[in-house]
Amino acid sequence: MSDAGLLNAVLFLPLLGIGLLLLTPAGSHETTRRVTLAVMVVQLAFTAWLYLEFDARVAGLQFETRVPWIAAWGVNYQIGLDGVNVLLVLLTAFLGPLVVAGAYTAITKDVKLFYAMVLLIQFAMMGTFLAQDLFLFYVFWETMLIPMFLLIGIWGGERRIYATIKFFLYTAFGSILMLAALIYLVWSLQQTSGVASFAFADLVKTRLPLATQNWLLAAFALSFAIKVPMVPLHTWLPDAHVEAPTTGSVILAGVLLKMGTYGFMKLGFPLFPDATHVFTPLLMTLAVVSIVYGACLALVQNDIKKIIAYSSISHLGYVMLGLLSLELTGIQGAVIQMVSHGLVAAGLFLMVGMIYERCHSRELAAYGGIAKLLPVYSVFFMVLTLASVGLPTTSGFTGEFLVLLGAFKGAWPQYLAGYALPLVLAVVAVSGVVLGALYMLRFALTFLYGAAKAPHHSEAHPLRDLSGREKTILALIVVAVFALGLFPDEALRKTELAARAYQQLVSTPRLPTGAAP
Repeated sequence: MSDAGLLNAVLFLPLLGIGLLLLTPAGSHETTRRVTLAVMVVQLAFTAWLYLEFDARVAGLQFETRVPWIAAWGVNYQIGLDGVNVLLVLLTAFLGPLVVAGAYTAITKDVKLFYAMVLLIQFAMMGTFLAQDLFLFYVFWETMLIPMFLLIGIWGGERRIYATIKFFLYTAFGSILMLAALIYLVWSLQQTSGVASFAFADLVKTRLPLATQNWLLAAFALSFAIKVPMVPLHTWLPDAHVEAPTTGSVILAGVLLKMGTYGFMKLGFPLFPDATHVFTPLLMTLAVVSIVYGACLALVQNDIKKIIAYSSISHLGYVMLGLLSLELTGIQGAVIQMVSHGLVAAGLFLMVGMIYERCHSRELAAYGGIAKLLPVYSVFFMVLTLASVGLPTTSGFTGEFLVLLGAFKGAWPQYLAGYALPLVLAVVAVSGVVLGALYMLRFALTFLYGAAKAPHHSEAHPLRDLSGREKTILALIVVAVFALGLFPDEALRKTELAARAYQQLVSTPRLPTGAAP
């Protein structure tokens, strides 16, 4: 099989898995789990091979497939890997088997439907990252809503209906605006060049007046900012995390939230560079507000899921700050931070699910002395906590350090030119590191130390520590966290040319010929 064929296999393997689940006997839960896990492992193996084959010296798409789909509209089935999506595709494939293995004992209702939805959302997430045609991107973007809606709505907590509807309304509203904007963008391309195309490579050449760019970027940015989410569009996220099953929370934090930041990097800013410079002060301010506000909210939560949920808002604010810095260091740091947050947040949510299966409580006040009761669990928890804080040698440090370095490098020349806002925002963003240490160490101190207590624990029936399955899941995440923290050079090489291309696209004006800048 060619590498392009292998990439198509990576995309469509989850659909094959759904077909296999339909053939499994009703009520055979173990077979359902094994089939789903096998499909995810094969997908990861194929993705890892493509990652190793990805040539960091080649700019643009690799392993590309482009086939006419709706020729009259200029729509193609076009997928490929580039430096923007290669790490995110690997992250998605890496978390797939861990999500499935993590749900082995947690899901006992409608097991076949549950794993079918996990496979469907894996397909949609992969498609969103791989799509190089805006129509195809939008189809995958919308497809993600269906399985996540069902994962929360069927297997969620007591307020799952409220959380599901809120999640759907927020994301659907943003998607409608993005649809209107992409239709106008394609129409504009056809009017000016005579070419009907949804391909990113064609749309990025479109020249539009500044006012038009502003409106279109506002529509795209609203959709992506909801997905990130950025303050003040963040309120759906804590409810979705709290009510979602552990699998839903891991998928949300690990991959789905990256769709927003990826959308800005792949589409929003490169398509409308002049409007991006107009919106940069506002978006950069909102990014820093998200960093600080998310950290402050995490600091006062008693629900352990909400602590991690609000920390996600803070961590992804750094991604936006890096992208808006337009410095190579900051842009690459943003990509590393996306991957790092996916690993660390996924691990923490899996650990919340593991303790919830044992104690059936998410209230921080109900716990204490877990280090004495579950020593192996506590070691993994502390490692992931320190990675979230950004301890050197972990991926969290690599991402945040590069983002802040890029933010200061981009802000300093502007400060010398008399424009102080970027430098002020960069300084304020540093406080997020301190606040991150405060809320995570408060969490760890209350949770792991003090008088030993936990719901459903007694001397007669002590809590059991991690099983072999759980240790394997967490060990793989910890290895990945340290690998990215200690050896980031390979990942940085694979993203460098794409980061430079993004920097060039956003820095180059693209107003119509003769238009005033």
